[in-house]
Amino acid sequence: MPLTITLLGILALILLISVVRLHAFLAFMAVSLGVGLALGLKPLVIVDAIQKGIGSTLGSITAIIALGAMLGKLVAQSGAAQRIAVNMMELVGTPRARWAFMITGFIVGLPLFYSVGFMLLSPLVITVAHRYKLPALYIALPMLASLSVTQGYLPPHPAPLAILKQFDANMGLTLFYGIIVSIPAILVSGALFGSTLKRYTTLPNPAFISPDLKAEEMPSSSVSFLTVLLPILLIGLSTLISPFLPNGSAGQQLILFLGEPIVSMFIAVLVAIYTLGLRQRKTMTEVTALLADSVKDVAMLFLIFGGAGALKQVLTDGGVNQSIADMMNDSSVHPYILAWGMAALIRVCVGSSTVSGITTAGFVAPLLASSGVEPNLMVLSIGAGSMMFSHVNDTGFWLFREYFQLSMVDTLKTWSIMETLVSVSGLVGVMAVNWVIT
Repeated sequence: MPLTITLLGILALILLISVVRLHAFLAFMAVSLGVGLALGLKPLVIVDAIQKGIGSTLGSITAIIALGAMLGKLVAQSGAAQRIAVNMMELVGTPRARWAFMITGFIVGLPLFYSVGFMLLSPLVITVAHRYKLPALYIALPMLASLSVTQGYLPPHPAPLAILKQFDANMGLTLFYGIIVSIPAILVSGALFGSTLKRYTTLPNPAFISPDLKAEEMPSSSVSFLTVLLPILLIGLSTLISPFLPNGSAGQQLILFLGEPIVSMFIAVLVAIYTLGLRQRKTMTEVTALLADSVKDVAMLFLIFGGAGALKQVLTDGGVNQSIADMMNDSSVHPYILAWGMAALIRVCVGSSTVSGITTAGFVAPLLASSGVEPNLMVLSIGAGSMMFSHVNDTGFWLFREYFQLSMVDTLKTWSIMETLVSVSGLVGVMAVNWVIT
């Protein structure tokens, strides 16, 4: 029954947004209240869940999105994005732009959270698409597939890392298997599927298209690349260096602090204010106005993300996760497929890949011990399942739609299908690796 209620709630949400044309935040609120009552939650409990869901969701992403928007605006308006785009196209050529972004997305996605990588790379994709008259989605999907794969499959991203620790899996082996599984998943979901999207020619959000500037008006290549890559460098150095420093030492604490996404993005924005603002002969008043405009560009996203968080929390408090787990516990399916399926169902119903992965790990842990399967591959199978069919209850869905300005239907046909291919390809890769090593 809870699963049926959840599916009906998601259907109602889609209809309210796409047919009734109700604002997404109001639609989320209406469905959260309705689903909560249908699940048997008391009205005041529903209100608490909504408040908790909005707070927890926005608390984890608001600063990163705001800082990412600020950095993206400075990168776009200063000409840094144009400089990087010109250099990249000179290096790889227009026909191979999508491959360059696909590789960049994988490298950037290893140390960065998805939202940070998205906020940094999407303006570059949009700028290249605008400058060279290319369909934005055609070159963006390979990059986004790479970011999704690294987020879902590979530690040190939150869910894979938490699952790895719970299963006492080996970090190095999980990364090794994960990279093997990631490559075909990215090729299928990004390169292959992305090649079918040339017909989507909707113009992306113009806020992230940099103005036409002469060569002497743009920042230098070194300044442009360093400013954009600064958060990646800080987080990457933190990931690489911190394990070799004495545990709990001042040096380790400092490097971990600098590697926190919020801190690294904040530092990058401060640097960008100088390198891409004041150094480019803009006044502090002009820079501040740009930063204010950047937040306006993404302000509506905060309401949508909050609404998605509210629905997620209502479903969680209503016991949807437990119902799905109970339904699949007695199955005779292969453990990897069972774990993948459980994570996929929770992901589709709840919307959060992190919640899906961590919840599934708790139910699969006893199965892992009794079946004797490879824990490193179990981490990857759950990670793949947690990426299944992102839709209206996932904040990533709305981030993508806002940047690339697609309709609801087209977002489902592009973004949601890509995420589904990421998930299914990951499972196929896990089963193939398992066949080789056993």
